[in-house]
Amino acid sequence: MKKIFNLSILSLLLLSIMSCSTDDNQIVIEKSTDPVLMSPDDGGVVTLTPSTADNAAVTFVWDHAAYSENTEINYSVEIALAETDFAEPVELANTTNRFASVTGGNLKTKLMSETGLNVAEDAEQVVIEARVIASLGDNSDLPMTSNSITLTIVFASGGEGPTEPALYMVGAPQAYYELDAWSPANAIPMRYIGDGTTQVFEAYVKVGAADGFKFVNAQADWGDIDGNYGTISGAQDGNLENSPGSGDIKIAETDGDGFYYVWVDIDNLTYEAVKMDWGIIGAATPSGWDAETPMTYNFAENKYSITVTLITEEMKFRSKNTGDAIYNDQWAFQVGADDTVVYNTGAGNIAVTAGETTIDLEIGFDGTATVSGL
Repeated sequence: MKKIFNLSILSLLLLSIMSCSTDDNQIVIEKSTDPVLMSPDDGGVVTLTPSTADNAAVTFVWDHAAYSENTEINYSVEIALAETDFAEPVELANTTNRFASVTGGNLKTKLMSETGLNVAEDAEQVVIEARVIASLGDNSDLPMTSNSITLTIVFASGGEGPTEPALYMVGAPQAYYELDAWSPANAIPMRYIGDGTTQVFEAYVKVGAADGFKFVNAQADWGDIDGNYGTISGAQDGNLENSPGSGDIKIAETDGDGFYYVWVDIDNLTYEAVKMDWGIIGAATPSGWDAETPMTYNFAENKYSITVTLITEEMKFRSKNTGDAIYNDQWAFQVGADDTVVYNTGAGNIAVTAGETTIDLEIGFDGTATVSGL
């Protein structure tokens, strides 16, 4: 199948100067290679609970489609009830990227709404199929379809989900947030990211090279706390013990002052920490979508900045090094349009206009992002 696109008037004039052929005012574009859906795994299970409503529940990743001409490609992620051969597909996401992350709340809406798959509200689970459709232009010309995968979506029992556990950070970094250092009564709340049955937490925090801290399970006096998590004999190896005699955690001893992502699994008594590198990425930026243009972190002001010349296009903020280290997903931490948190990977691109500008990115302890300069 072929589709013929007329060139712009300027292009027609240029072509008429270069050649007398009557076909020089047309470009013939043909299908070449179908997209290939690579993630999530076929037969996977996605569990939705109230705690996943604002978080990415599933991320679709695919190898790009190819046409005979180098042109921007639109991708639509479609879902349908299993064994229906996509008779009544529902669009889950639309993007020009080669990935799409969907929050638990958005996925549940697409599954249960009357304009979605109309799954019963009291359903415990549903099996769906997903695929990617590549096309060109606003009219979805020359569509090409990927392979399809099957996913089982499990809903929290009763739709309420368990009560979320709590964890707090206490130590020297509190002082950077106008709190008394090492005061558990005003310890900083960490963000819960477990599935309702697991105790997993995260935080985004400014840490100095010599700063130590611990994790506690309550904002109370030291004598009233039964969850006091620190290092085992001072070893900075990612392992924790629950003991009043546990040692301080010092995540910045090796990489120095900076802004860190901290991930904690209390069930397995482990933690991970990464010094976050943030940059801008996208067609509007110097490196395009191929790589981040690095931003500079100012420790005193606790913000990332860059002075850069942009073109009229789209961009995002991304911390690839953090996503790679924690989740093996380079897009796990990003900031996009209409998005106020760094962990919502479903954000759209930010449209910008050409010119030189100084851009600032500030990230709160809970992952809330503030952008200026755009």
